[in-house]
Amino acid sequence: MRQAGRYLPEYRALRASKGGFLPLVYDSEAAAEITLQPIRRFGFDGAILFSDILIVPYAMGQDLEFLAGEGPHLSPRLVDTALSSLTAVPHRLSPIYETVRLVRAALPADKTMLGFAGSPWTVATYMVAGEGSRDQHETRAMAYRDRQAFQAIIDAIVAVTVEYLAGQIQAGAEAVQLFDSWAGSLAPAEYERWVIAPNAAIVSHIRARFPEVPLIGFPKGSGEKLPAYARETRVDAVGIDETIDPLWAARELPAGLPVQGNLDPLLLLAGGAELERQALRILDAFADRPHVFNLGHGIGQTTPLDNVGALLALVRGWRK
Repeated sequence: MRQAGRYLPEYRALRASKGGFLPLVYDSEAAAEITLQPIRRFGFDGAILFSDILIVPYAMGQDLEFLAGEGPHLSPRLVDTALSSLTAVPHRLSPIYETVRLVRAALPADKTMLGFAGSPWTVATYMVAGEGSRDQHETRAMAYRDRQAFQAIIDAIVAVTVEYLAGQIQAGAEAVQLFDSWAGSLAPAEYERWVIAPNAAIVSHIRARFPEVPLIGFPKGSGEKLPAYARETRVDAVGIDETIDPLWAARELPAGLPVQGNLDPLLLLAGGAELERQALRILDAFADRPHVFNLGHGIGQTTPLDNVGALLALVRGWRK
């Protein structure tokens, strides 16, 4: 989930030597090193590509910068500017493919290379507003106000995302994940149109070209809409955030569907007996279906390394 290495001292040292976040992403050797750091330290089962979901709008022609203390900024904002005014820069995707190639070449054979992209709704929220927001109000308002224009933005993101994921797969990614970090902000009918439909389109296109490559969908904040998402998008596995009761998910999700999740990242930061209790509860809840044990969202950058090691020992030692 997210940048797996950002809590590691070796990551912070490399970032300090290289400068800002975007230069790291576009330095394929550095990005590959960051992707590999958690594997070397903890031996995780999969290496998560070091990149960002906003590489897609960057390739679509928006300018992207990461400002200290403020996060990412995209310009021009599509709430003010027509999509047709952007000039695509597809070669901005090429360094990401090179990162995947370098990592896959360096990974042990028993470790999986995991790629990812942002889902269209979440990517669109940044493209429209130019930055993140608590309730995505500008994007939600635009989606109501100008259906045609917003549909064009979503369709364009779908098209680029399909090619972006295909490029990662061709470079060596063995599974890919779609992150819909802001899926939970939408009303049910809007969720069907802007979350389920675009993700289903991406899944359909990728599956037609790469039928053996699993696609994981992570619609954060979906709550009771999660089973519909799983059924209608036809993802191969569904990621579950920390707000979902694993017992409910095990009961309500399609039988046999693999799940990923869903430990609260703050539990991992806190550690102790409650971390162990909740981790075992998750493992037990999903004992009768394929399960990728993971956090419910990104790991906090102040997470103690000892807590990560203790959790890994618990999970690896668990028996059904």
